[in-house]
Amino acid sequence: MTAYATDARKSAESDDDNGQTTDVQWFTGSPQTHRVARAIAQYGPIARTTLAQLLGLSQGALSRITSDLIYEGVIEELPGDTTEQGRLPQGFIPKESREKRGRPQTNLRLRAGERTFLGINIHGSEVSIVAVNALCRPVGPCRTVTLESTKPQDVAATIGTAIRKYRSDVTPSPVAVGLSFGGHAEDDRYVTYAPFLHWDGRVDAAGAIEQAGGLPTAVFNDLDSLLLYESWFGAGIGVRRFAVVTIGAGVGYSLAEDGMPVDYPDKSYGLAGHILVDPEGPRCYAGHTGCSQCLTNDSLAEEYSDMVGHMVTFDQFAADAQEGTAQARQLLNRLCFRLGVLVSTVANFAMPSKVLISGESSFLAKMNQESIRSGINWYRPSQAATVDFEILDFSWESWAKAAAARAIARYIG
Repeated sequence: MTAYATDARKSAESDDDNGQTTDVQWFTGSPQTHRVARAIAQYGPIARTTLAQLLGLSQGALSRITSDLIYEGVIEELPGDTTEQGRLPQGFIPKESREKRGRPQTNLRLRAGERTFLGINIHGSEVSIVAVNALCRPVGPCRTVTLESTKPQDVAATIGTAIRKYRSDVTPSPVAVGLSFGGHAEDDRYVTYAPFLHWDGRVDAAGAIEQAGGLPTAVFNDLDSLLLYESWFGAGIGVRRFAVVTIGAGVGYSLAEDGMPVDYPDKSYGLAGHILVDPEGPRCYAGHTGCSQCLTNDSLAEEYSDMVGHMVTFDQFAADAQEGTAQARQLLNRLCFRLGVLVSTVANFAMPSKVLISGESSFLAKMNQESIRSGINWYRPSQAATVDFEILDFSWESWAKAAAARAIARYIG
């Protein structure tokens, strides 16, 4: 099977179950054409005049490109009486068109139903899979399968079986798969670091899953996938620079600039995992006192066990916190304050316009946002602007959708 092309301008084909071929790229065209399509995906529905101003193109050039994209079935014009509009970049104010005559302006958006994609997220010993349209909206239920083994060949076989079962229920048939996991990927194909899967060496995960599932596949870091999803389809649309901080089995951090994750070779190796957040906090497995590992589920369970005098699980701590048990609420307050310190550190150094908080334990952060704010202010200069943070609604489906968003972005080119 032909590999998923590293260069977005290259095309590849794969055989489906009936021996037919499926393009892994939606259309061919100049880099400017792909740039226009990406902008429509991110900011649409959007008027032509606004799009031309945003991209610095003449009306004539933009008209030719959008006509080609409409002909290719990539975008569509909305009815003239439609008021739906997308969010534009921060600080961008479109100039009013001086054209007083001619046909009314119509907004453009991607043709959502023309293509479907599968998004897959590996988390622990489970895999979540969901089908979405070109606007990354689900077209089927999210399904979860269990990994009986985390050996690369067994993971590929399990995921391949899930893909073949799911794709038969989706119309139109999915054209590509995006898979995300906690770890480091190279060339959107090779897994070189997967601490939760305990993989060694360099694994051609995309190739193995393509062969098992029969669809072009690309693999990505899960945090970078979430960043791109929020940039194109979620809370980060139009935000020039924003960060994501996650808490759960581990601590994650990543940064987006102009709608794309900031690239850095070592970013997937847990660089935010040992930042000091509490000088009096617990000691982590590496010997650090009060580092951000105290935000993880295992550390919280251990700290709560010490407080109550017997061994408890993270789920027991979370249940006690929700019920308002005194000791659990005390630890919850500490957790949220420490999280605020981490958010403040991110804001002070990366200088994002917004910080998004997610992860499987982020529901706890929603229970005491005041302590998060106190933690932010403790290490934030009083003259500095207030840090804008938002706690996202978490589900494994949302992270599977984020993986699909990466596939959509690659498919558009």
